[in-house]
Amino acid sequence: MKLLFLTDNFPPESNAPASRTYEHCKEWVKEGVEVTVITCNPNFPYGKVYEGYKNRLYQREVMDGIKVIRVWSYMTENKGAIKRILDYVSYAFSAVIAGLFIKTDLIIATSPQLFTALSGCILAKIRRKPWIFELRDLWPEGIKDTGAIKNKKILDFLVKMELCLYRKSDFVVTVSKGLKENLVSRGIEETKIDIVTNGANLELFKPIGKNKEILHTLGLENKFIFGYIGTHGLAHGLEFIIECIKEIKNERIHFLFIGTGAKKDAVVALAEKLELNNVTFLDPVQKSEVADYISVIDVALIPLTKTDIHASLIPSKIFESASMLKPILLGVEGEAAAIVKRHNAGLVFESENKKEFLEGVEKISSNDVLYDELQKGCNELAEEFDRKKLASKMLKILNKMKES
Repeated sequence: MKLLFLTDNFPPESNAPASRTYEHCKEWVKEGVEVTVITCNPNFPYGKVYEGYKNRLYQREVMDGIKVIRVWSYMTENKGAIKRILDYVSYAFSAVIAGLFIKTDLIIATSPQLFTALSGCILAKIRRKPWIFELRDLWPEGIKDTGAIKNKKILDFLVKMELCLYRKSDFVVTVSKGLKENLVSRGIEETKIDIVTNGANLELFKPIGKNKEILHTLGLENKFIFGYIGTHGLAHGLEFIIECIKEIKNERIHFLFIGTGAKKDAVVALAEKLELNNVTFLDPVQKSEVADYISVIDVALIPLTKTDIHASLIPSKIFESASMLKPILLGVEGEAAAIVKRHNAGLVFESENKKEFLEGVEKISSNDVLYDELQKGCNELAEEFDRKKLASKMLKILNKMKES
């Protein structure tokens, strides 16, 4: 089978969509699939092209047997809705042009932003090939809830475009039950939707001892560390977390935030205003370093703001943290909370509920017996959501699509 995959994020970028796509494609190549990925030149999250790359119109490389085509796009930092939409549209246009010359049996276009899916739809129409919409997040509902775009006409247009793309696709793969239920409730046929959740690469993320060099550099050798690693965005509620941290008097407890995003400056400014001395902020680290930084934390902090949309999501941080036996303090309701509770892999607090958050911090940091039990639950969770198993499940869907 020849497969064309459209994604605007791909390694060496290290965010969740880049990792999911790369790890799935790598497994499919092992099974004999000829995979071509059309993506941008790496620039996320700062909007600056990575060292060793240039923002050219077209260039090729091969990564672990995956044929990678990088196309020109307008680059901008992961801030500001209008500039980011220009980024998305420019990539979509370039992807369509490049995709016209790639032999393929099947096209996959991944979200959350809709313009990648639009390029998949256009290519499928021109090439007369089936296409799969991989739905990882609801967009534009997500940006509406966070207030990133407030213009009603723009939002209404994007909603119409979203529904049209679901209907035009030959199949939809979602990453959670909640997303599937949302689509069915809006009139999308249930029979054309399947679920392939996110997961973890158990070879990359595995239990290791704490990286003593990092702990020494940060001066956190004797601390109990709650770690947040990822985008500091509108949806993550990190300002709420900072407000809560000022209530914590236990000097042993420390919070480590690694990443950047639209709210990073505001979060750092708030911590400085509150004169917090139990918080450390770091810039994003390379994908190859993420496991070392997860190793130094004791608990993975995973919050989102309180919205109906977020209750349908399963943050990928859950799986990477669990695979390294790091218990989870989760501020997300819905399916994500059900997974953590089912496996007893962490504690769950209601999103943006200060009392429950502080109780969770105290409970998980002071009870060694509970901590050991949660680590056992993490191991069970990780085994269920092994990325290799999930890639195999999605490949069966692709083969079925090709045969039909």
